[in-house]
Amino acid sequence: MIAPPKISALAPLLFSVPLALAAAGPVKPAAVFGDHMVLQQGMKVPVWGTATAGDSVTVVFAGQSVSGTADAAGNWRVTLGPLKASAEPATLTVKSSGDGGEIAFTDVLVGEVWVGSGQSNMAGTVSKYAPNDETLADLAARAPFPEIRLIRGGPAPAWEPATAESVAGFSALLFPFGERLQAERGVPVGLMLGAVGGTPSGSWIPKETYDGSDKCRADIEAFARTFDPAREESLREAKVEAWEKAAAAAKAKGEKPRGRPPGPVRKPGETSRGGAIGGLYERYISMFPGYAIRGVLWDQGEAGSGVVGVDQHTMMSELIRGWREAWGQGEFSFLFVQKPSGGGCAWPASGAAPDPVTRNASACTPLPPNLATLGGGDAPFLYVRLMADNPNAWMVPVSDLGGMVHPTNKWGYGRRAAEVALQKVYETGAQAYGPRYRSHRVEGDRLVVEFDEVGRGLAFANAETLQGFAIAGADEVWAWADATIAGDTVVLTAESVPEPRKVRYAWAQNRPWANLFNQDGKPALVFEAGE
Repeated sequence: MIAPPKISALAPLLFSVPLALAAAGPVKPAAVFGDHMVLQQGMKVPVWGTATAGDSVTVVFAGQSVSGTADAAGNWRVTLGPLKASAEPATLTVKSSGDGGEIAFTDVLVGEVWVGSGQSNMAGTVSKYAPNDETLADLAARAPFPEIRLIRGGPAPAWEPATAESVAGFSALLFPFGERLQAERGVPVGLMLGAVGGTPSGSWIPKETYDGSDKCRADIEAFARTFDPAREESLREAKVEAWEKAAAAAKAKGEKPRGRPPGPVRKPGETSRGGAIGGLYERYISMFPGYAIRGVLWDQGEAGSGVVGVDQHTMMSELIRGWREAWGQGEFSFLFVQKPSGGGCAWPASGAAPDPVTRNASACTPLPPNLATLGGGDAPFLYVRLMADNPNAWMVPVSDLGGMVHPTNKWGYGRRAAEVALQKVYETGAQAYGPRYRSHRVEGDRLVVEFDEVGRGLAFANAETLQGFAIAGADEVWAWADATIAGDTVVLTAESVPEPRKVRYAWAQNRPWANLFNQDGKPALVFEAGE
């Protein structure tokens, strides 16, 4: 839901600190402003920078003229009122009194602005993935896109139009997302990118947020209570020995050893990978906060939190909070791609023509004869919980889009993310989600599950029966359930569980046997519930 923006008490500090060294000189807007930029429609738009202390600074744009005064450190900040969307190139001028001069930014549009961040699945470029993604290649071939503008965070950020060259070097996930939004909303779109492969969430959280986080501290303290340094060192030594034997065997065959030997044991609270806490946020994101945006699209998770003892759910919840505080515009929308990627079957029945969104999905398989595969659901469920526990945070469901660590169908991922934005942020009525657990009740030997996001109704596909549900009694012995759709509910029974108490659906990292959908073609979300 689109909420009116709010400026937090931290915002003035966050605007001023990066600019504190420039106490005097010609007027200079912050580096995030430039030619070809897109300003956010429908909300207040801050503009800030440096000038000579005491100078009056005036910003003129779209019929508005707002002024402010540079403080003793040379920092100034003014705010434009809400702007109407416009694809007509305009000029934004920044003028300073005295001899501070004037700067004019040209080819400025007004529309929707989104930030993309995360690790390799966000950082991977169109040119890298297009050779294996026909639809993405077709999209790139349509360049230029006059109403889409791109910027990358870093030491010298600069806005640029979406030309064939700039699109090729941009995120293969974020660009299809933005292109779909532009086509559906009919307004210009600005895409701001800061992403690095192989990086944990701890690298992207503002350091001050992490340092002040009671939740992260509690995670570390809880982990420390069960941490046994001697045991961990013994396990590490065994792993090193095993790696050395494997490496020696590989060398004897003239092959290169795989991987690396295990590193030293990390203590609770130490970073396990990815460098300093907040290091990548500072380098690639810190120049963006304050620039009015609609929301964030995030794709990261394979590298975890990067801090020993801190759960990914905790780190991401605090990261979302920290980014929102840094931007100072309230609980803006924060979308994040489900992890692990893929692993489930897609809606079209076997033999149907491939859908360009889901063509890399897993083939649906019969329900396993035992429960050997019914494990590892904690990781997928973590992201469902993250959505439930954080307001205006929305998971992009992708269990039906292919199960590789680096899915090749980036166009499909971007399109699915746009569907989530259209439904949850812009409230257009698009059905982005499949059935989502609401509640359950026990009726004798039956367990009845109720769902939200049923769309046009519940359905199953690719098999003769609905499968993927398991139930257990108080003894926690799980059994595959016979499942029947009844309206917006699913009724579950199992001969070996006469008094069901708990239920799981798709409780595994890879779940090609789970086949509950809605009739809009979206897969049900993994869940676990019960006493």
